[in-house]
Amino acid sequence: MNNKRIAFLGAGNMAEAIISGFIQSGKLAADQLIVTNRNNHERLDELKKKYGIEAVTKDQLDYTTIDIFILAMKPKDIDCVLEDLRDKITADQLLISVLAGISTSYMEENLNDRQQIIRVMPNTSSMIQESATAVSPGKYVDMEQVMLAKELMKCIGEAYILDEDKMDIYTGIAGSGPAYFYNLMEHVEEVGCQAGLDRELVREIGAQTLYGAAKMIMEQEETPKELRENITSPNGTTAAGLDALNEHGGGMAIIEAVKCAAARSKALSKKPEKKLALQR
Repeated sequence: MNNKRIAFLGAGNMAEAIISGFIQSGKLAADQLIVTNRNNHERLDELKKKYGIEAVTKDQLDYTTIDIFILAMKPKDIDCVLEDLRDKITADQLLISVLAGISTSYMEENLNDRQQIIRVMPNTSSMIQESATAVSPGKYVDMEQVMLAKELMKCIGEAYILDEDKMDIYTGIAGSGPAYFYNLMEHVEEVGCQAGLDRELVREIGAQTLYGAAKMIMEQEETPKELRENITSPNGTTAAGLDALNEHGGGMAIIEAVKCAAARSKALSKKPEKKLALQR
């Protein structure tokens, strides 16, 4: 990675999170990174001052000097970007897309023959370098490029190689997953406040409890089921809480949340049958 030059096409929050992770990891230097957008000079200046990277508008970018492009614009802009890129890049330049709902096959159909494309999906915890990121290779990348993309994404957390047809269920679990836990914390916070606890205190208590439970799953050999059973005494407080959770559909609600988010991800995806009418 030491000699790779990487350009971010898009300067939003996700692009910044990845830039921050790259630099903080020490695996890439600021002078290897360049960020670009259409014409938001104020945002480009902000990122340049904050991270010491090069920042230019897309019209100023020298595409021939770039090894890896990271597509980080809004997904609605993908068609315009693909049309623009096709005449400016070559098949051996790697594209890494963080765009939700845009399949590698859709991009391959609308770029150069055998274009190297890898789709990645971080989650919002990338802001603190704790993302769970899926890495899905397109048809024309080799394992060396896949491992390069994985190492890049590990700068913002953990990365997992998945077949792209598993990306929708990944979205339901990890892409949307942080919101489920935030929603859980909202309810824990509310009931704690109703019982007289200070809101900031109960938030800290709940967050530490959630963090500790997650760390137990990551570091212990037991399954989540076994860990739950280990702390559930018959007729005890935990058993009473779990009984109430099940009685009110807590488990089924979680299952349905994951399934519905995955279904929505699938519905929003651009497939190759929607190929752009571009002139070759």
